[in-house]
Amino acid sequence: MTENPDAAGETSGGGQRRELSARLAVPEMDCPSCAQKVDKSLQRVDGITDATLQPTTGTANVTYDPDRTSEADVIKAIEGAGYEVVGGSDAEGDDEDNQATDGVDIAPPSEVWTSPRAKKTWLGAAFVTLGLLFEFLLTGQNVTVASVLEYPLHIADVLFLGAVAASGIPVVRSGYYSAKNRSLDIDLLMGTAIIAATGIGYFVEAATLAVLFSIAELLEDYAMDRARDSLRELMELSPDEATVLRDGEEVTVPAEEVDVGETVVVRPGDKIPLDGTVIDGESAVDQSPITGESVPVDKAAGDEVYAGAINEEGYLEVEVTSTAGDSTLSRIIEMVQGAQAKKTESEQFVDRFSGYYTPLVVVLAILTAAIPPLVIADPISVDVAGYGFTFAGDWQTWFIRGLTLLVIACPCAFVISTPVSVVSGITSAAKNGVLIKGGNYLEAMGEVDAVALDKTGTLTKGELAVTDVVPVGDTTEDDLLRRAAGLERRSEHPIAAAILARAEEAGVGDLPDPSGFESLTGKGIRGEIDGETYYAGKPALFEELGFDLSRARRETDGGVVAEEAAEADDGTFAEDALTSLEREGKTVVIVGTESELLGAIAIADEVRPASKRAVERLHELGVKRVVMLTGDNEGTARAIAEQVGVDEYRAELLPDEKVDAVEELQAEYGEVAMVGDGINDAPALATAEVGIAMGAAGTDTALETADIALMGDDIGKLPYLYDLSHTANGVIRQNIWASLGVKLLLALGVPLGLVSVALAVVVGDMGMSLGVTGNAMRLSRIEPDRIIDA
Repeated sequence: MTENPDAAGETSGGGQRRELSARLAVPEMDCPSCAQKVDKSLQRVDGITDATLQPTTGTANVTYDPDRTSEADVIKAIEGAGYEVVGGSDAEGDDEDNQATDGVDIAPPSEVWTSPRAKKTWLGAAFVTLGLLFEFLLTGQNVTVASVLEYPLHIADVLFLGAVAASGIPVVRSGYYSAKNRSLDIDLLMGTAIIAATGIGYFVEAATLAVLFSIAELLEDYAMDRARDSLRELMELSPDEATVLRDGEEVTVPAEEVDVGETVVVRPGDKIPLDGTVIDGESAVDQSPITGESVPVDKAAGDEVYAGAINEEGYLEVEVTSTAGDSTLSRIIEMVQGAQAKKTESEQFVDRFSGYYTPLVVVLAILTAAIPPLVIADPISVDVAGYGFTFAGDWQTWFIRGLTLLVIACPCAFVISTPVSVVSGITSAAKNGVLIKGGNYLEAMGEVDAVALDKTGTLTKGELAVTDVVPVGDTTEDDLLRRAAGLERRSEHPIAAAILARAEEAGVGDLPDPSGFESLTGKGIRGEIDGETYYAGKPALFEELGFDLSRARRETDGGVVAEEAAEADDGTFAEDALTSLEREGKTVVIVGTESELLGAIAIADEVRPASKRAVERLHELGVKRVVMLTGDNEGTARAIAEQVGVDEYRAELLPDEKVDAVEELQAEYGEVAMVGDGINDAPALATAEVGIAMGAAGTDTALETADIALMGDDIGKLPYLYDLSHTANGVIRQNIWASLGVKLLLALGVPLGLVSVALAVVVGDMGMSLGVTGNAMRLSRIEPDRIIDA
């Protein structure tokens, strides 16, 4: 439990009102109706200002006024709803600030099969088995052993009552708490059914119902615990301890005690405990837990590393840049948990529907038990679809059928069908480097009809690089690069960085140091090398110097790598050589003197290797339209669009024009997802149904602004995201309609005598709950295509 500084307010005395938040584990709160029961109990506690209950994680986050109540009262209220609180600490004490220990983020794993509830269930199952043995096989030994109110009790009856006591009392107890909190849920329905059946002497039905329902509850607990495992795995990625260099010595301390600026030591095989910057050492680091990258990334001094990443081979010293609670991994976990708290449209529909469904079926159950015996005097024969059915008016038959409808009235499988799917989908995505910040975005992404893609940093790497070196005359490539790099040493333009990087890559040494360096605004640069003035700049600069290039020129600032470089021809450029480079969207830098051309260097923002396959895969998965939106010029946009295979492109767009483009796509195609950098494209991201940020790992702004974040700088994850979301929508629909369909069929079969109490529990409750959970777990098996994006 931690103090909540954002929840302060004015007290009657004019001071600041303090509020605290208790984060508590409630493992048995594993369904929406459970959470509703807890919520109603908490509402009766004076001083509680807010409660966030998450059945999928088994946690309760309760904000309260410490001057009016305490954490002990919060825990008492939760336990008053019939649920045990694991852990927790009373915040009340002598400390003026009223600080307490941190709470829990997810319920601990449950020992489902060896829990007290399980032991009572197995005992009840043994009693039922023996009772059935005496009732139907050993009838001669099924003697009377006692009587109650002149009602004889045989051995089988005593065994059945033992089963009711062992397995049924926990159910009845939960039903009592449901009634106390005015919650019409499965516990109340089942508890009522067990008491009613026992009270009128239907011991077989009461015992069978108690045992089968208890087994169903254990299986559902096990299934929910498995669903929580995926989030536990995510939370366990961050190590609890860190080795810190303090006063020249290595000290192992809890990760939360390491401050920003301290140096941690990470040896081969260790997990990096905190976000930081490498200050010493080199190694390959497996960042897949954070970014989903399948290949380890080389790290050296100056590179960022993330908490939870695994140091593969080398020794690293890392300067910590964020505390344990503020690391990228911590933010991912926090957002995944928050995502599960946001209800999707399907969940909202289910909540509304179940609010009518359960009361309606309960009323039908009561009418089924009461009306036929009153109105049917003589047996009635009815032919239904070629089958003959006889309806008699005896109370016993119709009471059992009403009891069966009461069991069917619980919408448990129907209600959990969406939450378990959302949990499975969101946690699976997080482990693959895709952060989905709400179940509503998971659903929305699966319904998109068009995808809009920014160019720079999304389809391209966002970094300029030399793509072509075109010497003319007797000039060699090395000479051309040496002169160009020498001039660009004094420039800070991104083009200069690209040329210098290419010169270093080509092994061009001894770069000349120019004197009299001058930047020619909008045209290029010039400087003296070995007493002669050299120029590097746009073709227009050399036309001003008197060279006849006689070709149409187009200013560009990025583009695509050419298949083949244009060749020089005896002191001048080959026919259409520069035009072809410019047509491909490349920036052309010519190098020469006032009397001689040395050649040209083409520079472009390179297309990501994964971009083309990602666009192809989106089409294969059924996306109607993939559109590129860019602020670049027409030539650059056309070149990129042709290479990556988008359906259309729109060039020279300002941020507000990108918004207009997204709105046009919405009008023409329907749901639109926009992919960008999360900052410059923020207006368009906000306009689209789903905004997706590229390369958000370690970037606070991108994490906060986007609906979905691709943690690694990998456009190849986009098809995976669509596939996962689309499949999740299918799973949710399957779960909802299968649950409703089975309940409907069972309900129709009850009046005809085709459905027993046991069948209603095994199929309608236990079977469907396990079925929808197992179906949801399929989402965890969807993995990204391994599209190499180097």
